[in-house]
Amino acid sequence: MSGAGCGGEGGGPGCGSSAAWRAGWSLVATAALCLVSSASVLAAGAAPMSKEEKQRLGNQVLEMFDHAYGNYMEHAYPADELMPLTCRGRVRGQEPSRGDVDDALGKFSLTLIDTLDTLVVLNKTKEFEEAVRKVVRDVNLDNDIVVSVFETNIRVLGGLLGGHSVAIMLKEKGEHMQWYNDELLQMAKQLGYKLLPAFNTTSGLPYPRINLKFGMRKPEARTGTETDTCTACAGTLILEFAALSRFTGTSVFEEYARKALDFLWEKRQRSSNLVGVTINIHTGDWVRKDSGVGAGIDSYYEYLLKAYVLLGDDSFLERFNTHYDAIMRYISQPPLLLDVHIHKPMLNARTWMDSLLAFFPGLQVLKGDIRPAIETHEMLYQVIKKHNFLPEAFTTDFRVHWAQHPLRPEFAESTYFLYKATGDPYYLEVGKTLIENLNKYARVPCGFAAMKDVRTGSHEDRMDSFFLAEMFKYLYLLFADKEDIIFDIEDYIFTTEAHLLPLWLSTTNQTVSKKNTTTEYTELDDSNFDWTCPNTQILFPNDPMYAQSIREPLKNVVDKSCPRGVVRVREESFGSGPKPPLRARDFMASNPEHLEILKKMGVSLIHLKDGRVQLVQHAIQAASSLDAEDGLRFMQEMIELSSQQQKEQQLPPRAVQIVSHPFFGRVVLTAGPAQFGMDLSKHKSGTRGFVASSKPYNGCSEITNPEVVMGKIALMQRGQCMFAEKARNIQKAGAIGGIVIDDNEGSSSDTAPLFQMAGDGKNTDDITIPMLFLFNKEGNIILDAIKEYEEVEVLLSDKAKDRDLEVENMEQKSSENDSENQKSEKTTSGSRDLSSVRQESVAESSPGSPPESVSPADVDSAGILSSKEDSCPTENHETTIHDSECTALDNQPQEQSETEEESSPNVSWDNKVQPMESILADWNEDIEAFEMMEKDEL
Repeated sequence: MSGAGCGGEGGGPGCGSSAAWRAGWSLVATAALCLVSSASVLAAGAAPMSKEEKQRLGNQVLEMFDHAYGNYMEHAYPADELMPLTCRGRVRGQEPSRGDVDDALGKFSLTLIDTLDTLVVLNKTKEFEEAVRKVVRDVNLDNDIVVSVFETNIRVLGGLLGGHSVAIMLKEKGEHMQWYNDELLQMAKQLGYKLLPAFNTTSGLPYPRINLKFGMRKPEARTGTETDTCTACAGTLILEFAALSRFTGTSVFEEYARKALDFLWEKRQRSSNLVGVTINIHTGDWVRKDSGVGAGIDSYYEYLLKAYVLLGDDSFLERFNTHYDAIMRYISQPPLLLDVHIHKPMLNARTWMDSLLAFFPGLQVLKGDIRPAIETHEMLYQVIKKHNFLPEAFTTDFRVHWAQHPLRPEFAESTYFLYKATGDPYYLEVGKTLIENLNKYARVPCGFAAMKDVRTGSHEDRMDSFFLAEMFKYLYLLFADKEDIIFDIEDYIFTTEAHLLPLWLSTTNQTVSKKNTTTEYTELDDSNFDWTCPNTQILFPNDPMYAQSIREPLKNVVDKSCPRGVVRVREESFGSGPKPPLRARDFMASNPEHLEILKKMGVSLIHLKDGRVQLVQHAIQAASSLDAEDGLRFMQEMIELSSQQQKEQQLPPRAVQIVSHPFFGRVVLTAGPAQFGMDLSKHKSGTRGFVASSKPYNGCSEITNPEVVMGKIALMQRGQCMFAEKARNIQKAGAIGGIVIDDNEGSSSDTAPLFQMAGDGKNTDDITIPMLFLFNKEGNIILDAIKEYEEVEVLLSDKAKDRDLEVENMEQKSSENDSENQKSEKTTSGSRDLSSVRQESVAESSPGSPPESVSPADVDSAGILSSKEDSCPTENHETTIHDSECTALDNQPQEQSETEEESSPNVSWDNKVQPMESILADWNEDIEAFEMMEKDEL
């Protein structure tokens, strides 16, 4: 697009949302919105690359492509993929299964189809013509094989459509493909019809897999029993299916893809406007409720924005803007992008990132939000410089989480888009690094091999089709001048697999009404909702140092140590007055001087609504470059300190089991442990007692109802003081244990990871009672039980105890109480030592318990650190266990209740004679009952 139509404060009328304007949209759609006018701006920090050097690198990319493509055609074709270490083709069923990865293989020469339009971009028209003839002649789409709907759509259907797009372009030019008569389009239509049965669900979301020959017909199809699919799997269809409808005039494909997108939009979490990773295709319930921009969701967001570009439907832009606002509000923690929980978006779902999020800076360029794009891209580049490639996953302190690297192209994609947007030669140097690393570490005699471990440089016998479809396309375009490409690349939009679809499709065969239904779901009030092209002066200021000023503070973000020269100069000046930089281990949020130092370093402290405190660092707000560097060092130290504490102090989740009538141990609540007090893992019998609410309810001062709390398990509300202080107060009042209930309404262990209650930095050996933490939802189960049954007895333990044991003990308690009531003596229950009672079986873990326990000091990013005010661990103390309270009832008689025994005549209470099958059946019954109660509660 020319700059003339995009100037001014808000853009010109030519930048509106009309289909006529969109038909003339330029710059590869994802490359930039009206960014051509800024492409001549060069950053002073990077010397311009000579035309000769660019040409040399472009030729090197061509040679690398020839090496990969030539070996595939020689050693693998017609197989789906090349195995570069053994120089043979990968044929599904003939090689050991790799699980879901093999679902992309359908015995349809995947790599050749995926590479078709790449051949034309690289000006290899003769090879393209030969490849199309091979596809038309040899490829069979009617194989009895189960494939991924998502992968088949983006790679095969997209590859056929991309090949058709460039084939008709070449035919129109009159030099090549004169024989071509829409053969690739007919194959695409055939494949489209084969994929349609997957959409036969009540929701309109497609099944994740389908049989190419038998569809979803059972039993021949050997699929159709799945219930879940990923958000990206269901939401990355609209470009290919709509293009197929526009090319052929058959509207059914676009209609099905739109229905799937509409359903995902309607099922978004309304308060956060985020979507989860996995959804039930029948009910629409979220199965995995974490949300990010990486694996499982990535291309859903991408296709919302690109669908607006290609199809001209304003609702797609509104939806994208709504999601984007939520992403920048919750997930973006510059320079990191961290997954959060959709129902509790201020809580991070994990402390690592996957490599698929590397596409996101490129999408931000299309959005016109360039600052965070530069920041995240630079962070990723620093990770690559440390490990040579981007690991499949890496932690917030930039260590390897998953060491594989299957030669993914997403980072090259974002590099290309940022160069198109900024014209900054720095990104050419980044591309040069990618080329060098591929040749140095991944190149083998028969192609390029994926990295099995980026730390050791070991290879995997794998070269995925996307390597040829995307990597070489983006690298070549990065170094190519306009005259190096035989057609105008800006007349096309890239799919998520980098296939080319022409923008003129926006005005062709518009068979679907463009009703704007988005505002029926949400009230749109966001500054991101611009209906014009972004002003390039705002997007990329005429400051040649702009991009460099954003990147510079991130140069050492991955390195564990900062440049020694700078540190030495500052240290020499300490004696003459200036103080040394503030260290994370010394920081106190209550110290005004420390807060002033943070401000000088560009670090701000934010109190969040849910009680957390965030530290956010913006280097550009620092007083000087040295202060900015100190700020980065401080944030990195804080992350490392918190991470170390989490590892040192991490404990498994505990269980709160309601054992009184009518629950009898069937209800097990997942609880967070404490780093102080009784270690329940060393007291297998646990602590059992009736519960009572403390006064004050927060437990932060001396308990005013000790007569109620004494001998019972005290209930307290979270907040206003340290956890250890609450424990000391109820212990002083005579409580035998404590349960802290989250004050954040609606919080649940279903949607949030458990965390540990940390000490207060002092010696906590004086705390001897067990303390557990329950989220709001689980805590309310106990509170509701108290309202209905008045007296509720629970067992605090390291894991759930078998229900039969609890019934036996419950009846003993009932018998004792009956005897005492006959004597009119009112007693207060205490904790009970259950060690003398025979245990028939113990569950391995409580139903619904999360796989891991998370410390409250959550590190959100290299630039953001969060911690709970209640629970910021500073030291890890060994806890001295005192078990004096648990011995008083050792010698009490173990009597059975005749009433209960009569009501359950088939229950055998003798551990020696009860068959194991009966025990397991009872336990399964308990689990089912608990799940039903949980559903009722939800």
